[in-house]
Amino acid sequence: MTLFQLLKTFIRRHWQRYCAAASMLFAVALMTVLIPRRVGAVIDGLVSGQLDQHGMLIELGWLLLMGIAIYFLRVGWRMQLFTASYQLGVELRTRLYQRLSLQGQNFFQQQRTGDLMALGTNDADAIELAAGEAALAGFDGSMTFALVIGMMLLGVDWRLAVAALLPFPLMAWAFRHITHQVHEASRDSLERFSKLNDQVQETLAGVRTLRALGLEQRSAAQFAELAENAASASLSAQSWEAAYEPAVGITLTAAGALTLAVGGYLVWHGEMTIGALTSFTMYLGQLIWPMFAAGWVLSLMERGKAAWGRLEPVLSQELSIQDKGTLNSLPSGTIRFDHISFAYPGQSRNALTDISVSIAPGKTLGIVGPTGAGKSSIIKLLLRQIETAHGQVWWGDHAIAEYPLHSLRTAINWVAQEPFLFSASVADNIALSNPDASREQVIRAATLAAVHDDILRFPQGYDTPVGERGVTLSGGQRQRVAIARALLTSSPLLILDDALSAVDTDTETRILQHLAELRQKQNERSAIIISHRLSAVVDADHILVLRDGKITEQGTHQQLLDANQWYASQWRYQQLEASLHAA
Repeated sequence: MTLFQLLKTFIRRHWQRYCAAASMLFAVALMTVLIPRRVGAVIDGLVSGQLDQHGMLIELGWLLLMGIAIYFLRVGWRMQLFTASYQLGVELRTRLYQRLSLQGQNFFQQQRTGDLMALGTNDADAIELAAGEAALAGFDGSMTFALVIGMMLLGVDWRLAVAALLPFPLMAWAFRHITHQVHEASRDSLERFSKLNDQVQETLAGVRTLRALGLEQRSAAQFAELAENAASASLSAQSWEAAYEPAVGITLTAAGALTLAVGGYLVWHGEMTIGALTSFTMYLGQLIWPMFAAGWVLSLMERGKAAWGRLEPVLSQELSIQDKGTLNSLPSGTIRFDHISFAYPGQSRNALTDISVSIAPGKTLGIVGPTGAGKSSIIKLLLRQIETAHGQVWWGDHAIAEYPLHSLRTAINWVAQEPFLFSASVADNIALSNPDASREQVIRAATLAAVHDDILRFPQGYDTPVGERGVTLSGGQRQRVAIARALLTSSPLLILDDALSAVDTDTETRILQHLAELRQKQNERSAIIISHRLSAVVDADHILVLRDGKITEQGTHQQLLDANQWYASQWRYQQLEASLHAA
């Protein structure tokens, strides 16, 4: 879809507002071109002595009334038109947000956060201006131009009009050249602003790391360079946009000179009155706005086209995860991975190879293995953050793709190793999964996650703001707040994806005991625990050992110890390490 198709569709949906604005603009343009004609008639009446004082006052009154009417009509069409164009900005930003919220992991691996933020700000603003300011100036300028030219040709003298219009083809040629340059410069400006935005986002997100490494000056220098590039690109775009004005000025100056020459000749030979020449000169002055409007419209449209060229591919890009599920119920029953093999895009080696395992309701599955073994990939498949081309994941009697994504993910409470906390209070972050939860329920969940005592030591307790991404909390506190958030709902599956890595072993033991007690009360609630520390999966009903994306061992804790392979050696090592720390 092109920008013009987008605007056409939008204007068709909001035709009432655009028609109302167009009607007001037509009335404004009509009265605007009538004013010079009445002024010319007044001058001729005064010269000929046919206009007395009373008639003069009446004419001045009409001119005043038309001026007042023009003022209020201009206010009216602005309210109608800009209300509609702002709605387009809202729609574009909403579409972008909804599209991004549905995209999978592969999409975000190829995109920059700052660039996506720029699409929702600068680029959406440019398209909004094309629907508002450009539509306004285009219609108003075209209408005024047509009426003024018509009055010059038919209402004054066609010979003088032809002479005055001779320089205009040169202006059209200049506009064509300038418009191409404005498009290129606008696209470059938007892209450089996007890079600047991305740098700001990354710098603020990693400011503690930059300080720890003493890279503040280097980061500031990079920012200064990007800011200079963005300013230079913006200046280039503005310079080309400013080139419209000299083209208009030169054209109108040449047209004015021809008007005086030809008009003076016609007046000298008695073929035109002074009043008619005055009217024509005023009409020529009224062409200033349509000419400037043409340059303005072209500038705004080229900016809009450049912005839409960046935004449209994101809005129209295929979802990396298709949501075509039709089942109305929440998933339930046994979860089964059936001969799953998966490779990430661009990777020749499988991240998972022939994975088969099942988790019955109320049971716990432990997944362990060295870094890069494929543990988290299993969870991403279950959450449908990625899709497999080989094998199938089942939940109950249905493949998980048969469930709508909302239903599937509602049935799962997933706590990642690096949980995300919002810039809200501790209580609000815990209650995120269940906004209607009472304070008592929030405290109960925090107690189960062994973070209640920590929260009470905060300055405002549960009402303490955690800062952006939970910056005021330690890693272990963030993990436990996220676990409390997961425990506040009764989803049939709880996933802890190395979510206890930042807590000490005593706290880990308390949390796991609380989880075991909770699962005994909720017989149908299953759990998947991924951990580098084997102590976290000791009580699991079944344990998988992954290495290089393959299941190398599986069984209960005792069975794996008896097998005396990687799990057993890792267990002995971690137990020795724990005893040394205790000593």
